[in-house]
Amino acid sequence: MTTKPASVLFDLDGTLIDTAPDFHWVINQLLREEQKQPVTYEYIRRFVSNGARAMVAAAFGLKEGDEGFDNLHQRMLALYLEHLDVDSKLFPGLNNCLNWLTEHDIPWGIVTNKPELYTTPVMQGLGLAEKASTVICPDHVTERKPHPEALFLACSEIGCKAEQSIYVGDHIRDIQAGNRAGMMTIAATYGYLDAQEAPQDWLADHYIECATELQPLLQSIYTDLRT
Repeated sequence: MTTKPASVLFDLDGTLIDTAPDFHWVINQLLREEQKQPVTYEYIRRFVSNGARAMVAAAFGLKEGDEGFDNLHQRMLALYLEHLDVDSKLFPGLNNCLNWLTEHDIPWGIVTNKPELYTTPVMQGLGLAEKASTVICPDHVTERKPHPEALFLACSEIGCKAEQSIYVGDHIRDIQAGNRAGMMTIAATYGYLDAQEAPQDWLADHYIECATELQPLLQSIYTDLRT
């Protein structure tokens, strides 16, 4: 990258938006319906980036294919659709970061593995849908991350080159997708990491431990590329 970033793209859950509080409520509601003990917020948070199936498996001690798993999964999704923007919020500092990008005419967007059915209302609930230059969900591509197809589509919609863009994510598949697209990658280690994960092995270009570090990092990259 030799000029100012042409775009900054974000993963959604665990990177731009903290959706874990709503998932925690949904999982515990499902457990209550099944007359089982609730799980802690800290426990379920680790599984959010791996999706609904992973959360159901972790909460109920099941695996895909077990009796009752599909029913629990479908009920969880139905509950989540009714409760997806109650307590979810931008991570600290990221509203200011998005405003800074807008002020400097740097388009930003979302590339997520979260289906559009759930992504759109979350974005709308936080007032982000009309501000993002693009929002790419699995519904729009044939291959999910870590395949780079969604990142290339996002850049195409913005009208920029992938190699002039930045991708920020909290999961190894995000960094793999960004690297495969030729983007500068930023690993958000404040996201929904499992204790066994080793983000230093992801080969990201930059690492941030809290969301408030992102804007200063982007400002530094922007300044360095202009000088």
